[in-house]
Amino acid sequence: MLYDHTKIFVKAGDGGNGSMHFRREKFAPFGGPDGGDGGRGGSIYMEATNSLNTLIDYRYRHQFKAEAGQAGMRQKMHGAKGEDLILKVPCGTIIRDADTHEVIADLTEPEQSVMIARGGRGGLGNVHFATSTRQAPKEAQKGEPGEERWITLELRLIADVGLVGYPNAGKSTLLSVVSAARPKIADYPFTTLVPNLGVVEVGQPGRGEGFSFVLADIPGLIEGAAQGAGLGHEFLRHIQRTRLLIHLLDGASFDRDPWQDFQTINRELREYDAQLASRPQIVVLNKIDLSEAQERWPELKAQAEAAGYPVFAISAAAHQGTSELMQYAAGRLREIQQEEAERAASQSIADMQGPVLRPVPEDAFTVSKDHGVYIVRGRRVERVVNMTDQESEEGMDRLQVQLAKMGVTKALEEAGVKVGDTVRFGKVELYWGE
Repeated sequence: MLYDHTKIFVKAGDGGNGSMHFRREKFAPFGGPDGGDGGRGGSIYMEATNSLNTLIDYRYRHQFKAEAGQAGMRQKMHGAKGEDLILKVPCGTIIRDADTHEVIADLTEPEQSVMIARGGRGGLGNVHFATSTRQAPKEAQKGEPGEERWITLELRLIADVGLVGYPNAGKSTLLSVVSAARPKIADYPFTTLVPNLGVVEVGQPGRGEGFSFVLADIPGLIEGAAQGAGLGHEFLRHIQRTRLLIHLLDGASFDRDPWQDFQTINRELREYDAQLASRPQIVVLNKIDLSEAQERWPELKAQAEAAGYPVFAISAAAHQGTSELMQYAAGRLREIQQEEAERAASQSIADMQGPVLRPVPEDAFTVSKDHGVYIVRGRRVERVVNMTDQESEEGMDRLQVQLAKMGVTKALEEAGVKVGDTVRFGKVELYWGE
């Protein structure tokens, strides 16, 4: 079974706590603070690789956590950094935020990687809080919590040409004939339950005159596939990266008309993704060695040509016409690639730059109220609260000063906060005092 989509939870490592230590030696009994900083927590990365072709590694394990940073130590020694966690996925994996469905990354090339959860900062040791008037600070920062999120992984096969058509049209047979792939083949519908890939070589590769492309045998589509019938969604996603479609029709079926099958499958492609139906297609009538297909060929040829499609008649089982079909597909694919390169080269600089991104300032925050709880959201303010040791009186005093300087105190008062109300900063809840 091809395991091509899943949902997982990732948690980056928390930063190590800063140390609240004082130097105490025989000849320096009042040596002052010397607590070191905590180490940064490990981050989590996703990296694409050619050594995997499914997401089966994530079928039974759905939670991943990176190593936390170690706490700071005496003599101003820093805690060790947490080790990063690198999760391998197949090339062609799309990573989305499970809550917002926003695309985080589309990993298509080997060794391409993206950070999906950032490790927390290490807390500062008490050596950083010493001043001329406060020479023995009993305050150190806690480590910042690492980022955590649910993400979805979706695998879309990377192939140049896709084979589509009804079940038992002969797609697997054609793939086995024109490439080294060996898919399961039998004379009954839905033999192919997972996509198969094969590399097709045309010309004379040994003399530097060859051309190769990846051909994908997509499991048979049926009417209603765009709504999920016959696992339609599972199969249709794998066609989306292809540049060219070979639409294989069964010339010897007794109960279906080949041209009607062609229109039905195209309707399913259009309903699933409008761009799919506009992909260049080659219409191919299979099983031309049989009399039924030979009788249907003239009419189908006329219908396809009238609609503007190139059309071929082959017999995959008898190896009849397959070389000519692959030669044509290779030539058409090269034309498409050339057209794509020309379009990319002709794009203006403004088009290539894309939309202007305006990042939110780190100091920005919002105040809202939900069921009597005031909620403050903002990257910096949440970090400041999370890294404050609530057991430290000096630390809480410093927090109040920081919140006032950032404008959070004034914003909460304008929102109507009163003594005794609960205020939530990320995962930390505090009671508003005098």
